[in-house]
Amino acid sequence: MNDEGGSKPTMAASALASNGLILENGKTRSEDIFFSVMALVILGTVFLGFARSYYLAGAFRAHLPNLLVHIHAAVFSAWILLFIAQITLISGNRVDLHRRVGIFGAGLAALMIVLGFLVATDALSRGFVPPGSNIDPKSFYSIQFLSVAVFGVLIVWALRARSDGPAHKRLTLIATISLMAAAVNRWPIPLFHSGPVTEGVLTFYVLLLAGFDLWSRKRIHRATMQGGLFMIVCHQLMFPIGLTHPWHRFAAAALRLWTAR
Repeated sequence: MNDEGGSKPTMAASALASNGLILENGKTRSEDIFFSVMALVILGTVFLGFARSYYLAGAFRAHLPNLLVHIHAAVFSAWILLFIAQITLISGNRVDLHRRVGIFGAGLAALMIVLGFLVATDALSRGFVPPGSNIDPKSFYSIQFLSVAVFGVLIVWALRARSDGPAHKRLTLIATISLMAAAVNRWPIPLFHSGPVTEGVLTFYVLLLAGFDLWSRKRIHRATMQGGLFMIVCHQLMFPIGLTHPWHRFAAAALRLWTAR
């Protein structure tokens, strides 16, 4: 038997559900809209950054340095498409299919991490640095290598939180945002060819999530706060770490292993 105090929340929830503001699994309609928009933002970020060098250049026919970079580009593109598909499945209340596809997603994320480390070391062996930058390859290696590590930590964190839907999707979004630096840095606008500006764009994306939380929940979700701060702080530390002697010794050791294959 329900007392008066216990019936009010139920009645309120029923009213909200009837208006389409709360779905059957407890997530809000506004979350579906926001995460769908962010998926499109991620897609636009990637396409704008790599359109000329990859997508509009014929993808597999594009003039990339080697086969490894081609494979990395294809797997990275597959991750972005999977990210969009998973958000679409959740918005369509296909949680069952979302979970089944998530098994493939976990494997794809693992492949992304392995390929990311390999491509970063390959770039080091080629002496690659962003055009016009004064950074040396060993220092730049820290940005490439540690970006992959940050993604790895965030995606494992997201997988461990998969039973908590709101936390899981926020951490997955932040993990995907953490990969966007290379795309933003290649936008056809010189302003974005600067490391601090690039990181500012990524921070802005995280702040959009925090702002949405404040608007929809009246507080920042714990996963947004912790995951977002982790990404931002780690990204700010990458370049200083790359300037240290221990990092240069690590990069030299990685280069020796790579060239000894």
